[in-house]
Amino acid sequence: MTSITEREEASPSIYISDEWSAAAGLVAYDSTTSPPPIALVCGPKNCGKTTFSRYLLNILLQRYKRVGYLDTDVGQPEFTTSGFLSLTVVDKLTPDLTIPCLKTPERCFFFGDVSSKRDPTTYLKCIFTLYDYYRKEYCKSDSPVKNEMPLVVNTHGWVKGVGYDILVDMLRHIAPTHVVKINITSERKNLPAGKFWLDDGYDGQVNLIEINSARQDSFNRSVLIQKDACLLRDLRIMAYFRQCFPSNLNITTIKELANALASHPPYQVPISSIKIRHLHSQVPHTEVFYSLNATIVGLAVSSKQPENIPWCVGLGIVRGIDTFKGLLYLISPVPLILLEKVDLLLQGFIHIPTCLLQCNFVFTSEYFSSATACLSVGMANYAMGMTRLRMPLA
Repeated sequence: MTSITEREEASPSIYISDEWSAAAGLVAYDSTTSPPPIALVCGPKNCGKTTFSRYLLNILLQRYKRVGYLDTDVGQPEFTTSGFLSLTVVDKLTPDLTIPCLKTPERCFFFGDVSSKRDPTTYLKCIFTLYDYYRKEYCKSDSPVKNEMPLVVNTHGWVKGVGYDILVDMLRHIAPTHVVKINITSERKNLPAGKFWLDDGYDGQVNLIEINSARQDSFNRSVLIQKDACLLRDLRIMAYFRQCFPSNLNITTIKELANALASHPPYQVPISSIKIRHLHSQVPHTEVFYSLNATIVGLAVSSKQPENIPWCVGLGIVRGIDTFKGLLYLISPVPLILLEKVDLLLQGFIHIPTCLLQCNFVFTSEYFSSATACLSVGMANYAMGMTRLRMPLA
């Protein structure tokens, strides 16, 4: 039986080459860098960007108390499930780079897809907003030196065509102090040589560090790391919803997790208290609830300015909808104090792993009578006449 806690990638132990070690040291201990470094890591798909980024985080944490991590890879993010763009503040070393690690972001957006192809404009807007938030909160001119926080930016591996244009726009907006470009032996898959994103008239300073992928074939050539992307995404989603239960609860297999979720008391959300938004698609008004049932949704808080993208606090599974009672049944590990602020559900293309659907999500009147109460999203506006459901949260 497959374990939900097993490593994401059954690969040999990660090897950190001298070249990688020197590159990370150059970023972390560059004496000319003040304020602290902003390092963007780029390169073709599966060349080792995430591994180097996590290694660089560890090196930076030897000098700084905390490090920001801006993850722009919606397909395989480091600290969240797929579909998110996030800024995470890290203050502890990661001893084993092979073990997946979920963290609660400082700020995040639910993009709702595993690629930026469907909506590059919104994708870039999310990234720019996250970076601007980092500048506003952690790069204040009056902040003492000890409170300065460096930033590591992990990027997607789509480096050709529109993907290349997106990366260039990202580099120009962020204007990093260091760019770490990872190359492989196959030149046609690499990014262009030199500081490809800069105009000829640019007079600012940026340190370009070019390194080779640490993965080598039998001829000592840098090659791509083969990964099962779909499996990695499913494992992260399962690890995320495992947080609905106490850590000491014995759930070690996919079947056990599916059974636990199927029998877990959901939150009851008044349909009148929430708005529903479909990302990257249009759904007829009469089909909204059909499309929403048994799906994963982003839990967001509406912005006061309509043009702004809503912040997201996490994910939920819509376990059922009762249109006669006007209730939506939701499972989520998000703490209740955050759920009370949610007034918007975002539906994208992040799906429940097929292996979790082996247990039917069936409701009965007896089941609901034993559930402990209900959550009203937007509690301040919709609490009248409602009681609250208590459920164990990790």
